[in-house]
Amino acid sequence: MAQSAPGGDRPWLIVGLGNPGEKYAATRHNVGYMVVDEILGDILPVPGSLKQHKRTNSLICETRVTASASGRAAGSAASAGDGVPVVLARSRGYMNLSGGAVGALASFFRVPPAQVVVVHDELDLDPGVVRVKLGGGENGHNGLKSTTQALGTRDYVRVRVGIGRPPGRMDPAAYVLKPFTRAELDDLPVTVADAADAVRLVVTRGVEAAQNEIHARH
Repeated sequence: MAQSAPGGDRPWLIVGLGNPGEKYAATRHNVGYMVVDEILGDILPVPGSLKQHKRTNSLICETRVTASASGRAAGSAASAGDGVPVVLARSRGYMNLSGGAVGALASFFRVPPAQVVVVHDELDLDPGVVRVKLGGGENGHNGLKSTTQALGTRDYVRVRVGIGRPPGRMDPAAYVLKPFTRAELDDLPVTVADAADAVRLVVTRGVEAAQNEIHARH
């Protein structure tokens, strides 16, 4: 499988998976939205500044990502003219239909699958752990299943944000739709920041560099 590296003039597409609406805003399944909002925090005054992209039923921001002087990647205004062009997006559809938006956005902005970055919750990683990979299976995640079907390939980048397995016999489908616990919330800002760093590193330096730095933190 070819290694993903920063692309030329075509933008990267960064999509945070989740469910729309206040009911789901603080749930584990929506950590992808939280990571996109973290990146946008360096660029826009509030997440509500995202513009509606009606053709793809998404909220998007076209901008650029650069590496700061300190070596850590950072966001920058789209008008800056330097850095890597990106489209940050949150689907307005529900998780199990999110691939429709990902596929439509990739088609509209002419983004190849290897430059699509999907940020999602991961049951098989402990809370706080962030991992980056290119390709692979969906591990039962309905948002990834939908995305793979829409793109017609598994060869896109995933930033996996650990939420851990449910306690006891709790149904995983119910677990992901519950809010984070108070203890988990204490660590969540660091986890979300690490995942945002992972996204920035992928688009500025490539998947392998992102893996080397982010995986060393955990």
